[in-house]
Amino acid sequence: MEKFNFVRDGVIRLPLGFRFQPTDEELVFQYLKCKVFSRPLPASIIPEINVSKYDPWDLPGDLEQEKYFFSNKEAKYQIGNRSNRATNSGYWKASGTDKQITSSRNSQLVGMKKTLVFYRGKPPYDSRTDWVMHEYRLLIAGAPQPKNTPSSSSIQMEDWVLCRVFLKRRTRADHHEATESCSSGITEVSSSESDHEESSSTAGYNFFH
Repeated sequence: MEKFNFVRDGVIRLPLGFRFQPTDEELVFQYLKCKVFSRPLPASIIPEINVSKYDPWDLPGDLEQEKYFFSNKEAKYQIGNRSNRATNSGYWKASGTDKQITSSRNSQLVGMKKTLVFYRGKPPYDSRTDWVMHEYRLLIAGAPQPKNTPSSSSIQMEDWVLCRVFLKRRTRADHHEATESCSSGITEVSSSESDHEESSSTAGYNFFH
């Protein structure tokens, strides 16, 4: 079977009429799992890049479209165990609680999704932007547990993560709230990023079904 390669110069380039709109389960089980275990991917469509080293608007790809990347495990701060998500112009900050991703076949837990929002500047003079990232991590059931870790039926495989980056479109309510906040000297938008909906359908071609 011929292997399709849709990545050119670090950018996804699909033929006209094609769309890449995988579900959370497909991203974790079909792509991230294959990447972690060095297995053939369904299609060479997701480039590799260290997302934390770039401001979101400098990442390869169209600003108006969702971007998908495989990224290496993030570096940690020298003190503590928090991931270093700082870029040249700001930093990524987690928003809400992580979402569990389960298999549609047997309801088994296969991964986790973390939602992050990009802030420009540094605290306390930072400002929230409309850039959002969904970070996917793989969970392996029944894998051997490292020492000194809580017992669990699954552990996170963190050598690779899969990132979906997009610019959240404001609704009229968002715009009205932001306008009122700006008038008081504060720039803020609503935090509905975690409700971003995914669709498994594609136009003209389906990678999975």
